[in-house]
Amino acid sequence: MKKKMVPYLLLVPQIVLIIIFLIGLITGITQSFGVIPAFGLREPTLKYYKEILMKPELFQSVSYSLKIAFLSAAIATAGGVILAGLCVSVRQTSGLMMRIIQMPIIVPHVVVAIFAVNICSQNGILARIGYALGLISDQQQFPLIIYDAHGFGIILAYVWKELPFIVYFVIALMANINGKLGEAARNLGAGKICTFVKVTLPLCKETIISGFLIIFVFALGAYELPFLLGATTPKALPILAYQQYIHPNLENRPYAMALNGVIICISMVSAVLYFVMLKKNVSYLAGKNHEEKKKINT
Repeated sequence: MKKKMVPYLLLVPQIVLIIIFLIGLITGITQSFGVIPAFGLREPTLKYYKEILMKPELFQSVSYSLKIAFLSAAIATAGGVILAGLCVSVRQTSGLMMRIIQMPIIVPHVVVAIFAVNICSQNGILARIGYALGLISDQQQFPLIIYDAHGFGIILAYVWKELPFIVYFVIALMANINGKLGEAARNLGAGKICTFVKVTLPLCKETIISGFLIIFVFALGAYELPFLLGATTPKALPILAYQQYIHPNLENRPYAMALNGVIICISMVSAVLYFVMLKKNVSYLAGKNHEEKKKINT
């Protein structure tokens, strides 16, 4: 009897975390509709969503956040897949090299922001090196990477932080494919690049898309890097939400939750798109297998 209870007891911490997450999510959604009894707000309303949707800075923030999230996720995913492929091709999927590649994963985002400021700002290491070498006559001539309106510094920091995550996410699957089907393809005359493009990548597609989606949703809702490395305007959505959250007037709290609701909606749309893509791919593979079985039977 005790042995049967062990799996359920091991699930208790996870269940507790899920319950806390759901309570926070439900509370946030409820408050976004203006229901906060402690502040005297008891009637559900769409007023806060209507007001934030009417503000022009919201669409600037949405566009800015989507651009940063998409470019960060796309560049990190592409770079991570290429780096993972190189590691697999030279059979360096463990040991010192992988530890060095994975090191940024354990670095907090706040520390990454400090690195970015100290290295890439106009008073940073790169600007000083350029000035010392005579490439620029003044440190202020160094390109504005940090605190720029296009978010280059934020994207650069996300790529440095999340690229190793993609490597860690896909390298085990790539190594397994390369060791079996990859060798078969090379024995049939395919080169390493052809094998990687025609065999490895298609079979890793779902995992790669999953990694992209995780980074995209995280970058969309993250607060630290846009706050520490972003320009004054435009502001990312999490920054707008936090400004409303800390507003001296507590009745502004629903505006913050409504902005968080916008972030949740965009994240849900991303998740649904991924689910649809995955379902189509599964249906396509099932259809191909059915056709092959028919050919064999005939």
